[in-house]
Amino acid sequence: MFKPLLFAFALMAGPAFAQPARPVVVELFTSQGCNSCPPADALLREIARDRPDVLALAFHVTYWNNLGWPDPYSFKGATDRQAVYNRLGPYGGSYTPQLVVDGHIDVVGSDRPRVAAALKSAATEAKPAPTPRLTRDGNNVTIDIPTGAGAGRILLVGYDREHRTAVPRGENAGTTLVEANIVRDFIALGDWSGAAVQLRHPVPAGERLAVLIQSSDGRYLAVGRE
Repeated sequence: MFKPLLFAFALMAGPAFAQPARPVVVELFTSQGCNSCPPADALLREIARDRPDVLALAFHVTYWNNLGWPDPYSFKGATDRQAVYNRLGPYGGSYTPQLVVDGHIDVVGSDRPRVAAALKSAATEAKPAPTPRLTRDGNNVTIDIPTGAGAGRILLVGYDREHRTAVPRGENAGTTLVEANIVRDFIALGDWSGAAVQLRHPVPAGERLAVLIQSSDGRYLAVGRE
């Protein structure tokens, strides 16, 4: 019989997996209006807390907002981001809680065994990569990207570490949700061809920043974070 506590330890214990050449990126598509999402939100929070080798991001989508509770952290960019993934892969349409691991592995975000397997697979596949550096200067951020291999889009992400929300209506009415690494802003800065480049941009919404370089097939070429 499956032992949840033992499995949780195995999932979160970083040394059980090969250290990736860069952080593995996990993106959870979720909503406070979806009663299937809190277990996935809780799992993402564990990963964000216990796995320094992973960059965990929660994208709150908009399509649940007319069903009793408008998620205060939802934004169109999150819904559009999920739609892009679902055009890339055979996912059968957008759903919540959907977890995309390293841009190309799709799993149900509350399915601990499959999430663990996806994290292990992505860590094994990760290749050596340049590490972009982010430097804040007042209301601006400078992004330095070293030389690397491949070509992709440069994406700037602003996210909040944690929020606690009392939900009065909708499918999660009467519950208090604790959610981690909530994306507040998501900006495409342009294309990258592998050459070293420096960019400067206004600081996006969110307490923390990350920069991602993603190829056209969804896979990540480089990841930097504060």
